[in-house]
Amino acid sequence: MTITVVCDVLGVENNGTTIAAMNLIRFLKSQGHEVRVLCADQDRKGEDGYYIVPNYKFPKIIDNYIKKVGVTLAKPDEEIVKSTIKGSDVVHIMVPLTLGMYACKVARKLNLPITAGFHMQAENFTSHIKANNFKFVNNYVYKFIWKHMYQYVDGIHYPTRFIREIFESRIKKETKGYVISNGVNSYVKKQNIEKPKELQDKIIILSTGRYSREKSQDTLIKAIMHSKYKDKIQLILGGLGAKEKYYRRLSKKLPIKPIFKFFSRTEIIDVLNYCDLYVHPAEVELEGIACLEAIACGKLTIVSNSKLSATKEFAIDDTCRFKNRNPRSLAQVIDYWIEHPDKKREYERKYLESSSIFNQEECMKRMENMLFEVTQNKKQENEQKEKEQIKSEKIEN
Repeated sequence: MTITVVCDVLGVENNGTTIAAMNLIRFLKSQGHEVRVLCADQDRKGEDGYYIVPNYKFPKIIDNYIKKVGVTLAKPDEEIVKSTIKGSDVVHIMVPLTLGMYACKVARKLNLPITAGFHMQAENFTSHIKANNFKFVNNYVYKFIWKHMYQYVDGIHYPTRFIREIFESRIKKETKGYVISNGVNSYVKKQNIEKPKELQDKIIILSTGRYSREKSQDTLIKAIMHSKYKDKIQLILGGLGAKEKYYRRLSKKLPIKPIFKFFSRTEIIDVLNYCDLYVHPAEVELEGIACLEAIACGKLTIVSNSKLSATKEFAIDDTCRFKNRNPRSLAQVIDYWIEHPDKKREYERKYLESSSIFNQEECMKRMENMLFEVTQNKKQENEQKEKEQIKSEKIEN
């Protein structure tokens, strides 16, 4: 098939949406499909299969903020969008932003089958304007993206049942949904990696993800301040983002200076394997690939019990959960697992066993099957409409 993948957000693989998009693109290409990628990643100009639209130009203060977040935002270009989509067998849209919505309109006019991923919780957007705690604002976002895009697609890819239930409850409609995890790559696995010499006497706690309000890294920093073992804990925060300066200031009170660094894919797998605990403090999390990767490496994984986070479902039990945005609760959980090494090893085995359902190749095969199914359904729908039209014309004559 010829498949167009529309990516409003694409660039360095430092966020879940970009990682999910690139994993899908690479898999579909490996299966022999022609994949056209419509995006605004200017670094990919001239690269085979990539069709580049301009970036939005914002006032300097907003532009600097977007760069800190580590993404690019696409501005639709009519000629580029139409020429890319024309001749496709199916169009898959990653997120409901301006390029995705425009591509959806074009694909509808061409009567092409359309699928769309659900990779953006309303709170991912509203947290940037500090409105994530206002339910009516979040509901408006969900209703807006339903009205302007999702109602028109032939299949919606939900990475978790959690986010499907949230979306359908907010718009009060049942959707044409496929619940498929984005999965964990086979190279993410348990390995015997020794700690660097300078860290061998430390208790290493790792957390990875964009430095942002909804990811709640501040809760983890404050929790370590309350830990009985703060003099031994080396915190590693893997990522990039707008909150970095604030987190650096906040962590100055810690006895051991945290490590703030964006790691390459191979580097972060090494860190995952030599860390002692993995903590995912996010308040808002649609799936949490970083959390799944920790589980795939057999790490004792501690997560928030936030009602807005899917990762709470990955915890073995409540001993691995803490009260959302409660540093003292998190400190108690961290200290418990430091003090119970035998039980920790038992739970690490349980986590490793639970990771098999997130095998990325199997998840990507299900994504491919979704595209096949939607394409076939659209073909049958068009054939049925054609038959009805011929029948109607005969009756009129």
